[in-house]
Amino acid sequence: MARSANNSKQAAKKKPMLDMTAPDMKAPKTIELRVLRYCPSKDSAPAFGSFQVPYTDDMSVLQALQEIKATLDGSLAFRWSCRMAVCGSCGMMINGEPKLACNTFLRDLAPKPVTIEPLQNFPIERDLVVTVGDFVKKIESIYPYIMPKAPKTIEQGTYLQTPAQMEEYASFADCINCMLCYAACPQFGANPDFIGPGAMALLQRYSSDSRDGGQQARLDRIRGEDGVWSCTAVGLCSEVCPKQVDPANAVNQNKSKSALDFFLSRLRSKESVS
Repeated sequence: MARSANNSKQAAKKKPMLDMTAPDMKAPKTIELRVLRYCPSKDSAPAFGSFQVPYTDDMSVLQALQEIKATLDGSLAFRWSCRMAVCGSCGMMINGEPKLACNTFLRDLAPKPVTIEPLQNFPIERDLVVTVGDFVKKIESIYPYIMPKAPKTIEQGTYLQTPAQMEEYASFADCINCMLCYAACPQFGANPDFIGPGAMALLQRYSSDSRDGGQQARLDRIRGEDGVWSCTAVGLCSEVCPKQVDPANAVNQNKSKSALDFFLSRLRSKESVS
């Protein structure tokens, strides 16, 4: 047994070590990230910073930003949460297009440099973080909750609906409030008071719900100058949506509802006069 152990040790000593300098060994892949940096308290204007980041084929843009923050510049600011394209936090401009950083992979962008900027059409809070207060107010303004047609007591049970009734609004319920549609919308860029595609999609979700009775209240919110009729039907909002919500479709449906509501209101006015 001793001889066998000695032979094993000798064999181990003779085994060649891995030569990291061998010509057939591949160097780690790197990619340049050009990240827009801006701190309002100390910078006069936004400017790009360049970072060389090692990456693998399964690495997302979000992971690259996390690598920068962890190893190169801890002051870099950006939002993220779930890393699964569910929370909508990591929306940003990637090579000029609104995308989720967690759902955009470096393998699809290499070997060219990747330009990363905060979502356009929003004020910059710091680096890749934008101010969302106005967006939240727009969402709140369309009553984003069920407004029951008639109150029910606990004894009367829950508000029920069929699968077919749920299908009427299911696609609009997939909105994750990532704001990519607002970054793509030229009308919102020209008029920040425009209610925007995301709020219209959420409005469609609740007004199409068979349990809801707040359709008229929501229509009254969007008939004004900055409401649904401000949309110029470009359709980019639906193209960039990561969940295929199709906010452009929601806008078109509510234009039809708003027009019908206007016609009926005029008709009722004439009848009351006569």
